[in-house]
Amino acid sequence: MPPHDSGLPDPGHNHSGHDHLHSHVHGTPNSERVEELQGLATSFIEGFRAAEDKTSYLRLSGIAFHREGADGRTLHLVDAKIVSNWQVGTASPAFASKELAYLPFPGSMVQTRETMAFTYVSMTEKEDLDLLEILIGRLNEGEIPG
Repeated sequence: MPPHDSGLPDPGHNHSGHDHLHSHVHGTPNSERVEELQGLATSFIEGFRAAEDKTSYLRLSGIAFHREGADGRTLHLVDAKIVSNWQVGTASPAFASKELAYLPFPGSMVQTRETMAFTYVSMTEKEDLDLLEILIGRLNEGEIPG
């Protein structure tokens, strides 16, 4: 969100003078966009898996088969990979300790997260481009409506 220059606090963010108080990280609209993009990425991955012709699916989806590398050489798409991760616990800094506080999740809380990346190569470079990076770029370019 662009900063405002009115000198007043953002309305509705735990400031007096408003009809309600609530607590959340500033920028919730941005986090909602991230959730929306993650939903798009999930749909894209499901569609890719189901597609009989993966190359045509990528072409119809607008995934570039060639990109310009950092050195100006052409990078070519050679690989599309989907990675599954299961979060089985959490670890965070513990208060007054040099150890992490570890909390394993009960089975019902274990969640899967999938990511997709595209690998581009040239004679001098290799680049892995995450699907979410592509979607964020499209959002910023106005290709994904707000």
